[in-house]
Amino acid sequence: MAAERRARRLLSTSSFWLCCLLLLERRASGAAAARSGSPPQSPGSSIRTFTPFYFLVEPVDTLSIRGSSGILNCSAYSEPSPKIEWKKDGTFLNLVSDDRRQLLPDGSLFISNVVHSKHNKPDEGYYQCVATVESLGTIVSRTAKLTVAGLPRFSSQPEPSSVYVGNSAILNCEVNADLVPFVRWEHNRQPLLLDDRLNKLPSGTLVISNATEGDGGLYRCIVESGGPPKYSDEVELKVLPDPDVTSNLVFLKQPSSLVRVIGQSAVLPCVASGLPTPTIRWMKNEEALDTESSERLVLLAGGSLEISDVTEDDAGTYFCIADNGNETIEAQAELTVQAQPEFLKQPTNIYAHESMDIVFECEVTGKPTPTVKWVKNGDMVIPSDYFKIVKEHNLQVLGLVKSDEGFYQCIAENDVGNAQAGAQLIILEHDVAIPTLPPTSLTSATTDHLAPATTGPLPSAPRDVVASLVSTRFIKLTWRTPASDPHGDNVTYSVFYTKEGIARERVENTSRPGEMQVTIQNLMPATVYIFRVMAQNKHGSGESSAPLRVETQPEVQLPGPAPNIRAYATSPTSITVTWETPLSGNGEIQNYKLYYMEKGTDKEQDVDVSSHSHTINGLKKYTEYSFRVVAYNKHGPGVSTQDVAVRTFSDVPSAAPQNLSLEVRNSKSIVIHWQPPPLATQNGQITGYKVRYRKASRKSDVTETLVTGTQLSQLIEGLDRGTEYNFRVAALTINGTGPATDWLSAETFESDLDETRVPEVPSSLHVRPLVTSIVVSWTPPENQNIVVRGYAIGYGIGSPHAQTIKVDYKQRYYTIENLDPSSHYVITLKAFNNVGEGIPLYESAVTRPHTDTSEVDLFVINAPYTPVPDPTPMMPPVGVQASILSHDTIRITWADNSLPKHQKITDSRYYTVRWKTNIPANTKYKNANATTLSYLVTGLKPNTLYEFSVMVTKGRRSSTWSMTAHGTTFELVPTSPPKDVTVVSKEGKPRTIIVNWQPPSEANGKITGYIIYYSTDVNAEIHDWVIEPVVGNRLTHQIQELTLDTPYYFKIQARNSKGMGPMSEAVQFRTPKASGSAGKGSRLPDLGSDYKPPMSGSNSPHGSPTSPLDSNMLLVIIVSVGVITIVVVVIIAVFCTRRTTSHQKKKRAACKSVNGSHKYKGNSKDVKPPDLWIHHERLELKPIDKSPDPNPIMTDTPIPRNSQDITPVDNSMDSNIHQRRNSYRGHESEDSMSTLAGRRGMRPKMMMPFDSQPPQQSVRNTPSTDTMPASSSQTCCTDHQDPEGATSSSYLASSQEEDSGQSLPTAHVRPSHPLKSFAVPAIPPPGPPTYDPALPSTPLLSQQALNHHIHSVKTASIGTLGRSRPPMPVVVPSAPEVQETTRMLEDSESSYEPDELTKEMAHLEGLMKDLNAITTA
Repeated sequence: MAAERRARRLLSTSSFWLCCLLLLERRASGAAAARSGSPPQSPGSSIRTFTPFYFLVEPVDTLSIRGSSGILNCSAYSEPSPKIEWKKDGTFLNLVSDDRRQLLPDGSLFISNVVHSKHNKPDEGYYQCVATVESLGTIVSRTAKLTVAGLPRFSSQPEPSSVYVGNSAILNCEVNADLVPFVRWEHNRQPLLLDDRLNKLPSGTLVISNATEGDGGLYRCIVESGGPPKYSDEVELKVLPDPDVTSNLVFLKQPSSLVRVIGQSAVLPCVASGLPTPTIRWMKNEEALDTESSERLVLLAGGSLEISDVTEDDAGTYFCIADNGNETIEAQAELTVQAQPEFLKQPTNIYAHESMDIVFECEVTGKPTPTVKWVKNGDMVIPSDYFKIVKEHNLQVLGLVKSDEGFYQCIAENDVGNAQAGAQLIILEHDVAIPTLPPTSLTSATTDHLAPATTGPLPSAPRDVVASLVSTRFIKLTWRTPASDPHGDNVTYSVFYTKEGIARERVENTSRPGEMQVTIQNLMPATVYIFRVMAQNKHGSGESSAPLRVETQPEVQLPGPAPNIRAYATSPTSITVTWETPLSGNGEIQNYKLYYMEKGTDKEQDVDVSSHSHTINGLKKYTEYSFRVVAYNKHGPGVSTQDVAVRTFSDVPSAAPQNLSLEVRNSKSIVIHWQPPPLATQNGQITGYKVRYRKASRKSDVTETLVTGTQLSQLIEGLDRGTEYNFRVAALTINGTGPATDWLSAETFESDLDETRVPEVPSSLHVRPLVTSIVVSWTPPENQNIVVRGYAIGYGIGSPHAQTIKVDYKQRYYTIENLDPSSHYVITLKAFNNVGEGIPLYESAVTRPHTDTSEVDLFVINAPYTPVPDPTPMMPPVGVQASILSHDTIRITWADNSLPKHQKITDSRYYTVRWKTNIPANTKYKNANATTLSYLVTGLKPNTLYEFSVMVTKGRRSSTWSMTAHGTTFELVPTSPPKDVTVVSKEGKPRTIIVNWQPPSEANGKITGYIIYYSTDVNAEIHDWVIEPVVGNRLTHQIQELTLDTPYYFKIQARNSKGMGPMSEAVQFRTPKASGSAGKGSRLPDLGSDYKPPMSGSNSPHGSPTSPLDSNMLLVIIVSVGVITIVVVVIIAVFCTRRTTSHQKKKRAACKSVNGSHKYKGNSKDVKPPDLWIHHERLELKPIDKSPDPNPIMTDTPIPRNSQDITPVDNSMDSNIHQRRNSYRGHESEDSMSTLAGRRGMRPKMMMPFDSQPPQQSVRNTPSTDTMPASSSQTCCTDHQDPEGATSSSYLASSQEEDSGQSLPTAHVRPSHPLKSFAVPAIPPPGPPTYDPALPSTPLLSQQALNHHIHSVKTASIGTLGRSRPPMPVVVPSAPEVQETTRMLEDSESSYEPDELTKEMAHLEGLMKDLNAITTA
C-alpha cells in the first residue's frame, strides 16, 4: 500500500510539472505570434494572416512636351513581389510590343517619345497603375492625367503702347494655359530679367511698374515648348516724360475670379494707370489685407496680389482699390478654394465566415464633395441585392461566399483629384473561429457566437423546423432542440436562407441562448426561399437541418388591374380613356387614379376619377401619350394596368416655315428656299407647302403654287423682267394650311446673263503664303453679264495642274492647306459655267520656312469663312434685335443702312451672324450666313443668355461687326437629375432620415421644387413608390415614421416652371435597428417624438390585443366625460334661450329692414367678391380633426379647385388665402410623415382629410354690403339658434366633391353671383349716399325641414363705440336663389331715400342696444 501511495504521489507530481511545461510552451508560442503580427491560433486549425499589400508610390498628374520623354511613377509593396500593369483610359496597355512605352523595374511607366498632333493623341489621357499578386488579389492606384502641351498659339499679342515715367504698363501675350510655363520675354532681342518692377502674370502678360526711360524699346514674347520657338509680334514701348498734368485713373488689368486647390498659389492681377501715379491696396470681405507683415500675401509689380500655399480660409471676395489722391476706383474678384479628396476613415481588414454580412467603412471629405466608388480586385463593384452602398459611402456585402474574398478599395474622386484606400477580406472556414473580438465592420446579424471553440461534442441538427407564420414580406420559423441536447439552454441557433435558384446564402442569428424562433424580415412577396437551421454550443457549430422550402404570400389585399382599358383621341387636344371594374377588387373600390405621360418624357401626371371613364383635355396636338389606371381600395393603390398609347388628332401647323430665302436666277425666274416649321408646331405630318407670290406694285394679284411632299425649294418661272415680287410660304397638313411667313421681296434682273460662252478672266488674284498654307483671294470678272457658276483653283509645285479645287460662285477666298514649307507653288484661277472654263489667271508664291514664325493676320484664322478685309469697309448692320421664340431658338433681325429705304436686297451681298453665350470666359463664336435681314438661330441651350452681332459682305468688301444684341432663351424642363443624393439618419430618431442633394447640373431654369420617391423595392414600378414633395429650392428634407432596420431606396426629381426633370439614380439606405426589444423589463425602441401609437391593440408587434382592464377603464372615462359634456351644454342652451326670447321680434324686424326694404344702385359688375373671413384678427379657421379612417380621402388639387367652386375674393383676401395655402404647404413639406402603407402611389398634392362625422349644420354664404370695420359691424340674428351647433360647427373652405347623401361641411357659393357673405349694412360715407348692391337673404328655415341645409352659427367679435365685447353668435344666412338674384339685380337702379336711411339708422341703434344688453349680461 505504501509503495502504491508513493507511486501515485510520484505520478501526480510528474503530471503537475508536465502541465506547467505545456502552459509555458503555449504562452511562449502566443507571445511569438503576437510579435510577428499574426493572431493566436486555435488548436488543430490554421488561420491565414492579412498580407501587407499597398502602393509605395502612385502616379500624379503630369504635363509633358511633344517629342520629349515622360514618366509616370508607380511602386507597390507585397511579399511576394506584385506584378505591375498599366491602364490608359480604362484599357490595359500592351507594353510587350510597344517600342515607345516600357515598364521600368520599379513599376513606373516610361514614354520615350511623346506623340501629339491635331488628329493623333495616343499618349494623352488618364493612366492607372494595377498591382496583382497571384492567389491574393489586385489593387489599383489613383488615376493620373498625362497632358501634352499643344502647339503654340497666341490668343492675344502685345501691341505698341506708351507709358509716362513712373506709371505702369502691360504687354499682353496670352497662350494656351498649358504653355504658360514655357513663355519668356525679350527686350531689344535680349532675354528680359524679371524683378520687383517687372513681373510676368500667370497668363503670360508682362507688367512694367514704375516705368523708367530704360524700359523703352522693342518687346516680344517667346514660347519654347520643345520644338522651334514661337515668336509674337515685336512691338515698341515708348516711355514719355511726366507731363505734369492729371489724367483719369483707369485699370489696365483687372482681377478675375479664380479657382485654386489647397496648397497652390493664386495671383489676382490688378494694374492701374493715371496721373498722379496711383497706389494699390487690397481688401477681402470688407477687411483690409496687410501684405507687408504677411508671409503668404505678396504685392507684385503693378499691384497684383499673390497668395501662396492657399488654404480654405483664403476663399472669398477680394477688392483691388486704386487711389491717386484725386479719385478712387475698385474692382473685385472671387477666389474659390477646392480640396482634393481625403479619407477621414479608411476601410479596415476583416475576417468573416461564409453567409455573414459585413460592412467596409469609408468616410471622405473634399471640395467639391467627392463621389465614392468601390473596386474589388481591380474591378468595379456594381450595387446589387447583395452589394449595397450604405451610409453614403460604406460598402455592405450580404451573404458572403468564398469568391468574395480579396482586396476592396474605396476610390474617392472630385473635380480636383482622386484618392484610394483599401482593405483585405479573408473568409475563414466555419470550424475556424474568428481570432479577435468582432470588428465594428461586422453587422449585428453576424456578430454572435464568435468565441473560440473548444474540443467536445457538437450538437445534432435542430428538429421539426417549420414556418409558423408566412406573410407577404416576412416568415417566422420555429423548431425544437437537437436530439443531442434536449434541454438546449446553452445552445444558440443560426438560420441560413436564400432565394431559390440563388447560390448566395444569408444568415440570421437568434438573440439569446435557448431561443427557438426567429423572424426573417424584408422578403419579397410570392417568392420561394430555402431555409436551414444550425445549432451551436461552446464547442462549435453542429449539423444543419434539412432544407425547408417556403413561399411568401402574394399581396392580394389590394385591387387588381382594371380590365379593358381603352384610349382614343376625341380632338387634337383631348383623349378619352375608359376601363372596367377590377375582377379582384379585394373590397369596395373607392376611386381610380388615371396616369398619363407624353411619350419620350419622364413627366407623368395623374388625375383622380370616380367613374370608369375620363377625358383629358389640354394635350399637345398630334402627340403620342401613354395611359394607365390604378384602382384604390381602403388598403391603398392596387396593381397598375398595362400602358396604352394613343396619339391626339393632327391639326393645321401653328407656326410658319423658317429661314425663307430668295435667289434670283435670271430675268424671269426666282428660286425660293425654306425650312420646315419647328417640330413642336407642325401638329402633324407636313404634306406640302403653299407658295404665294405677287408683284410688289399690285398687291391684289396673288398667284399660288402647291409644293407636295417634303420639298424645301421651288423655282418660280415666267416672271417679268426687272420687276420686284413678294413671296410667302405656308406649311400644309391633312387638316389644312398653317400660318404663312412674312412677305419677302426680290427683284428679277433687267436682262438675262449670257451663258452661251465661257466666263472672262477674273479681274484680280491675290495670294498670301504661310508656312504650310496659302490664302487665295480674288474678284469676279469685270463683265458681269456672263453667268459664273463657280471658280476652279489649280495649284502645285512648279505646275498648277497637280491639284484642282472647285468652289461656289459666291466665294471670294480660299485657303490651300497641307503644303510643304519653303516650296514654290504655281496657282491658277478660272471662272466656269455650264459651257466650260474661262481664261486662267496665274500667280506664284513661295511658302515660308519653318523658322519663320511670324503669325498670320487675324482675318485668316477662321478661313475660309472670314472675308479678306478691305481698306474701305462697308457700314455694319444696325438695329440688331433678338426675339426669343423657344427654349432653343432665337430670331435675329437687323437693318442695313447701305440699302435703299425700302430695305430691298438686289445685289449679291450676304450677312454673317455670329453668336456665343454671354460668359466672359467664353470667346468661341458660332457663325452662319444669311441672304435676308433676319436669321433663325436654333440649337441653343435653354435659359441661357446669348449675345449676337452681324456683319455684311459684298464682294471683297465687308463691314465690322455690329453692336451686340442679347437674348435669353426660354426655360425647359431639367434635363439632368439632382446630384450628390445622400441619406443619413437623424440623431436620436432612428425612424427619421434626412435626405440631402445638390441641384441638377442642367436645371434649364429656376428650380421651384423637388419630388422625393422612396421604396423598399428598388425594382418596383415608379408609380408604386412613395412620394414626398419639397417646395422651393431647399436641398434637404426629413422623412419620418420609417420602419426600423429596413433598406430604403431614394430617387429625386427636380421641377422648374416647365415641368419635371429626370430622376436620379436610386440611393440605398438601411434604417438603424431598434435599441432593444419591447419585451418585459426592456425599454421601447426610440420611435421619434412624433410617433403615434397604433389605434388598436391588434397592431401590436406580436398581435396581442389590449388588456380587458385597460379597455374597460377607457370606456368608463369616455362615457363619464360625454355625460358631463351633454349636461353642461343643455344647461347653457336653456339659459341662453331664456335670455334671448324677449328680443326676437326686434331682431326679426331688424333683419327684415336690412334684407328686404333697401333700394339698390349700380349693376352686377360693381358687386365685390365675398369676404369669406370677417374680422381676420379674431376669426380663424378651426383646426380640422384628422379622420380616424386610416386612408382619408385626399383632394387632388389645391384649394379652391377653380373659379367656379369658390368665387374670387378681393385683393386683401386673395393674399390672405395665398398665405394660408403657402404656409400649409410649407408645413406639409417640413413635417409631413410618410409610410409605405398610407401613401403608396400618391402624387404631390395638397391633402385635406374630412371629418368622418360631419357636423349637423352646413354653412351658406350670403350677400352683404361692403366690408365694415369691426367697430361698426352689426349682425342680424334669427329666431332659431342652436347653441350646440354654434359650438360644434367648423368652417371648411374646401372644394371636395361628395355624394349628396354625405353631409360634409362645404362652402356653397353660387358661381355666377360674386356676392358677399354676412348681411351687414354699411354706414354711409359723407357725401351723396351711394351704395354697392346688397342682396337680401332668404328666410331662415327651421331645423325640422329635412330637405334643406341647416344654418350653422359662427362666433365673431363685435366692437361697439370702442368697447370690447365678448364673442357672440353670428348667423350665416343662405344665398338667394338665381331667380331672386336676377330680379334684384334688375331692380337695382334706385337709390335710398333720406327717410328710409333715417329709419335704417334707428333700427341699427336699437339693435346695438339689444346686443349690448345681451353681451354685458
